Amino acid sequence: MAFHEVRFPANLSFGSQGGPERRTDIVTLASGHEERNTPWAHSRRRYDAGVGLRSLEDLEALIAFFEARQGQLYGFRWKDWSDFKSCPASRTVSAEDQVLGVGDAATDRFALMKRYASGEQAYVRPVAKPVAGSVRVAVAGLPQMEGSDFMVDTVTGLVTFFEAPARGARVTAGFEFDVPVRFDTDRIQVSLASFQAGDVPSVPVVEVRL
Repeated sequence: MAFHEVRFPANLSFGSQGGPERRTDIVTLASGHEERNTPWAHSRRRYDAGVGLRSLEDLEALIAFFEARQGQLYGFRWKDWSDFKSCPASRTVSAEDQVLGVGDAATDRFALMKRYASGEQAYVRPVAKPVAGSVRVAVAGLPQMEGSDFMVDTVTGLVTFFEAPARGARVTAGFEFDVPVRFDTDRIQVSLASFQAGDVPSVPVVEVRL
């Protein structure tokens, strides 16, 4: 997939509207009961990049970013200000935020993920675009050092240990992350007069599967 490892200007994504989207197929039976199913294992997020524009300089930055990505052609990173940490937004990232797995003395690679729980139900979201320098890792509760104990691939979200964690050792991590997205349009329509009057263009952005 054509993807640029560059983040959309965070000051422009701040205040943007958006969030997760699900797809559910619903069939209503003759009895009135419903059959529900989904073809999607994971949710997909959508945003509007135009909402955060506050000045002509912001508009120029948006157009420059749009042109450099050639519209929908290249994907990019997006900071979702409502959900960009492995922990609640009010807390500081900790090496024990998320459980990645349990060691077996052979597996040395673990994928970053974030768990969303409500009651007895939970959804595990793969995290493929961690922010460089933000990843904290622990094995059996003991903090590990990046560069000497493990390395992180910020392109794939994989954590690789130089020595496989011992059998039964819980592997945990904390991190900040971006959402892989692309523009969902090949056109930006803007009128300078209407923009100065407070009318901002709609610039849809959609999450991409990696």
